[in-house]
Amino acid sequence: MKTEDLRAFDAVVRHGSISEAARAMSLTQPAITRRVQNLEEDLGVLLLDRTTKPPRPSTVGLRVHEQTKVALRELDALSNLVAADAEPSGVLRLGLTHSMGSPRLIDVLRGMKEGFPEVTLQISTDWSAALVERVGQGRLDAATVFLTPNALVPEGLSMQWLASTEVVLVAAKGRFRNLAGRFQDYAEAGLILNPEGCGFRKALQRKLSDIGAPFQLNLETYGSEIQLGLVAADMGIGFVPRTALETSRYLQALDVLTPHDFRHVVDVRLVGPAFHGNLLKAVQYFGDAIAASFQMGAPAV
Repeated sequence: MKTEDLRAFDAVVRHGSISEAARAMSLTQPAITRRVQNLEEDLGVLLLDRTTKPPRPSTVGLRVHEQTKVALRELDALSNLVAADAEPSGVLRLGLTHSMGSPRLIDVLRGMKEGFPEVTLQISTDWSAALVERVGQGRLDAATVFLTPNALVPEGLSMQWLASTEVVLVAAKGRFRNLAGRFQDYAEAGLILNPEGCGFRKALQRKLSDIGAPFQLNLETYGSEIQLGLVAADMGIGFVPRTALETSRYLQALDVLTPHDFRHVVDVRLVGPAFHGNLLKAVQYFGDAIAASFQMGAPAV
């Protein structure tokens, strides 16, 4: 059996139809169909149920696909071992959490463009869990994400620790006389947070649920800097990575709250497949630069 036939069948299953598989592989639909049929002939079984529209994997087809993924992963690993020392070239798809956009990030990407002129960067943002899933699906080559220290990633992916950062509660300067009180007392003023899907927001919701306190949301918006501006205007309480606070234009107008019954620390990690092939140097540069931005106190958040 041929590798190209395995890839065509894998694409049909992953994308849900022959037409979408053809689009993803830049082939015609007849070419995809022919390759799947070649694989069926080699194995002596029908891999697709063609009584449905679009055709769906048969029962045995699903089992074959599981083994196909393993085979393709091993073949890719073999090729990547040879190419890992090559000069980076081609498309590099990187992901970052919504909270990692900053002026420092612009410097990181500019450095990558200058250092790897043959690489075409594609950058997308999402929540950390969604980015990890997209890396696992092969839709991203790597992503920098916020994860709790005990978090695990799916089998087949690698995870590199880059930095750790505390996520802190902040209020308008002078809003609270006691900056080291109970978490609940601060939360009652109402929160300014990211929309649903944010891990920081989930952490606060869990804490409030554990202590039997209501979740009072005043405002929700993307981006640490605009949230800090709203907090400085005394619109509510914020919850942002300390690195974002330390470099914010609103720093002098804010107090850090230090409740004695709540503290939240997250890791910044680089998640990707086990092998990156000739993109390895570019991915390593990206991870190192993001890590340095945290260590320097400059915001990658």
